[in-house]
Amino acid sequence: MSAALILLFVLIYFFILISIAYITSRKSSAFAYFLGNKESPWYIVALGMIGDSLSGVTYISVPGKVYTSGLTYLQIVMGYFVGYFIIAYLLLPLYYRMNVTSIYEFLEKRFDKSIQKTGAIFFIISRLLGAAGRLYLAALVFQQFVLNYFSWKFEWTISLILILMLTYTIRGGIKTLVWTDALQSLFLVLGVVLSMGAIVSQLDGSIAETFQNIFKSRFFRVFEWDWTKGNFFLKDFLGGVFIAVAMTGLDQNMMQKNLSCKNMNEAQKNIISFSFVMFLVNIFFQFLGVLVYLYFEHKNMPLPLKADGVIFTDKAFPLLALQYLNVYSALFFILGLTAATFSSADSVLTTLTTSFYIDILHLHKNNKWSEQKKQMFRIAIHLLFTLLVWIVILMYDAMNNKAIVDTILMLAGYTYGPLLALYGYGIFSKKKIHSGWVITSCFAAPFILYVLSQNSWPFFYQIGNELIILNMLLVLFFMLVGRWVLKSSYEK
Repeated sequence: MSAALILLFVLIYFFILISIAYITSRKSSAFAYFLGNKESPWYIVALGMIGDSLSGVTYISVPGKVYTSGLTYLQIVMGYFVGYFIIAYLLLPLYYRMNVTSIYEFLEKRFDKSIQKTGAIFFIISRLLGAAGRLYLAALVFQQFVLNYFSWKFEWTISLILILMLTYTIRGGIKTLVWTDALQSLFLVLGVVLSMGAIVSQLDGSIAETFQNIFKSRFFRVFEWDWTKGNFFLKDFLGGVFIAVAMTGLDQNMMQKNLSCKNMNEAQKNIISFSFVMFLVNIFFQFLGVLVYLYFEHKNMPLPLKADGVIFTDKAFPLLALQYLNVYSALFFILGLTAATFSSADSVLTTLTTSFYIDILHLHKNNKWSEQKKQMFRIAIHLLFTLLVWIVILMYDAMNNKAIVDTILMLAGYTYGPLLALYGYGIFSKKKIHSGWVITSCFAAPFILYVLSQNSWPFFYQIGNELIILNMLLVLFFMLVGRWVLKSSYEK
């Protein structure tokens, strides 16, 4: 498929997003930017959350990961499913009862502003690095298979993508993103289903025979029962529960859309329906990964390699779709990838701006500034985070050495563990605690776990996705020890 045709397809897709943004952002206010005027339909929010949760990582890296891990990623997905119910019936009622715009306002009301800023800092770091990783992966594919033909540099590619995102997010905010992300989620899921159909049509045998081959293949391995391994079932499942609670329920990027629903009941319907759809869609992505590698084996074709000779799993699906299958397969792939590219970072720019504006600077409480001055400052923050995403993506490009999905889950373990501890203590304990000790605990625990992860554990134990649980427990342990030691000075 020609690079020019792919580029034309992307530009048409972008024109659709711009049109939606124009319609939704007219006469937009700060209330519309932050909370969509509390008018977002729950089913549109649920659809949009799919694309934001999946993104380019799921679209490329999760199918690629099947080569080394089989279908064990579904162990994490099972944990996600349980975690979403915790969000629906524990966290959403809390946020709606407190009537917050940023979910980290809970930390201010439960503790103080310094703890609110600490929570926001962990979110900003995690989302900045995570969003950049997701966008990097998708942009890398566009660069290699499309824009290299026009002699474009990778820095230009990233700049172009971010500029396009700015044009439809900088004014409308959440009011616009609820609708654009819903459209992109629809295209992303459509892309994976059509890609699966395209691969099946190229393999010998009927659809039933193809699925029988999937079940018989060496990749069809869902559970890992060796407790010493990083992807042991219990580690992945429990890690998935806590990752879902943290990366969705304690994540301003995901919760801001939920808070834009008309009321709590609609937000809960959104989360529950989203949990079932997400489980099904992730099964599709895992089966897609098996189909990709079955195709390479069936056609006796070499897999893409890195410079050091290691199989580059993140490039297996793009290579197959864009170079070996027909033109329709390439279009299906581009359809999904384009949706993943834009949905992976556009809402993040808005929510990073929201958290910095409200949690760090507290500008929403500044009664001395005019609304116009606040809007100009908000735009400046939006542009600043766009620049930071650009810088982090170039850093990923310089140091990438493994599947991005692993990197993002690892980052979540280090950055969301302290958030889980803060919310867990804040919700289930009413006792006071010294803010300085809390902040020290939040930064000390991830550092200690990082040092331990770089060394051999007893009995050859490998830290997996339970990292987020260990991090949370270590922070809570430090907090409780500090409260006991310093009890006389800060507790009534």
